[in-house]
Amino acid sequence: MTKETIKLFSEMHAEPSWLADLRQKAFDKIETLELPVIERVKFHRWNLGDGTITESEPSANVPDFTALDNHLKLVQVGTQTVFEQTPVELAEQGVVFTDFHSALEEIPELIEEFFMSSVKYDDDKLAAYHTAYFNSGAVLYIPDNVEIKEPIEGIFYQDSDSDVPFNKHIMIIAGKNSKISYLERLESRGGGSAKATAKATANITVEVIARSGAQVKFAAIDRLGENVTAYISRRGKLGNDASIDWAIGVMNEGNVVADFDSDLIGNGSNADLKVVALSSGRQVQGIDTRVTNYGCNSIGNILQHGVILEKATLTFNGIGHIIKGAKGADAQQESRVLMLSDQARSDANPILLIDENDVTAGHAASIGQVDPEDMYYLMSRGLDKATAERLVVRGFLGSVIVEIPVKEVRDEMIATIEEKLSKR
Repeated sequence: MTKETIKLFSEMHAEPSWLADLRQKAFDKIETLELPVIERVKFHRWNLGDGTITESEPSANVPDFTALDNHLKLVQVGTQTVFEQTPVELAEQGVVFTDFHSALEEIPELIEEFFMSSVKYDDDKLAAYHTAYFNSGAVLYIPDNVEIKEPIEGIFYQDSDSDVPFNKHIMIIAGKNSKISYLERLESRGGGSAKATAKATANITVEVIARSGAQVKFAAIDRLGENVTAYISRRGKLGNDASIDWAIGVMNEGNVVADFDSDLIGNGSNADLKVVALSSGRQVQGIDTRVTNYGCNSIGNILQHGVILEKATLTFNGIGHIIKGAKGADAQQESRVLMLSDQARSDANPILLIDENDVTAGHAASIGQVDPEDMYYLMSRGLDKATAERLVVRGFLGSVIVEIPVKEVRDEMIATIEEKLSKR
């Protein structure tokens, strides 16, 4: 692919000059930049993008919308938006939830201000590639002082019958003193045709901008298929006294590297990251979870729990970085991995970088197998070994599952865990 192809894509979508120019700059940088550093994960030979920018055809794998509730919701299959729902009362308050290119028309100044502000296009090779080649996305904008009590859903299906790259840019802009609960699903759908065996790539960036005083609950379930090799980057940028509570379930079938980062720019800001991951088969999943404390009295907590089956590999890198001047900051992290196979591989790698004296920081990490005493206790109550093991795993992962705001999705995550365990 050439710069001219990217330029034509920009022209087809009437992208503003600032975005078209940024795509060109990013393209020029791709070959000069290194891949992001994901400690102890060998992904440098993975195919994370074939250099194409195109749109998917309308899909046959469109879900049934007849039973949906009236919440704020957006559904995309591939690059196509197939369902968009905004209650009248929220539209009247100025809330916007739409596809990326429609948002460029509705709130152009905000997109220009915040696009790629939590991650720079020239940070690394995958950030530059994303900026040049993202082909779809969504924007959620919550004006100042607006509180939405019902969960907001963004559902993004990768069509298993298509080899079009799943390159999305998703932005959440939470205005000052706003309050929301957002649920995101990245999921492969379909697989009924011969084309479903084709390899696909995904490069997804999610930016959450929490302005001063905003409170954001962000829950996500990632269930991309075994033929999808993915890079998933979720970034939070927090103003004074803002908070983001992350609850992320990494339940993919294929090879994945992920960056989950929060920059605590404002004084008194708070990020709480809970991540659960389940790896099976021969897949490799590498997850970097980072909190960087810039603001005084900012607080960052990381809790990561993972389970590994069969010959899979799972790596947790927990990174807490307190910048010079962030007095009173607090950075805590815990990474635990449960291995249900002696052929599995895992790393739980805690990293603390402290550039200030007047702070609090700590970490914990462990890798182990199911506690025999737990199993003995459950089996002495009449449970068979497989059932007892499933209960131990569910309890181990429960700290994140309970944070998912929609009961049906919590049940779906539990069902996914049960399904993977039952295949052993």
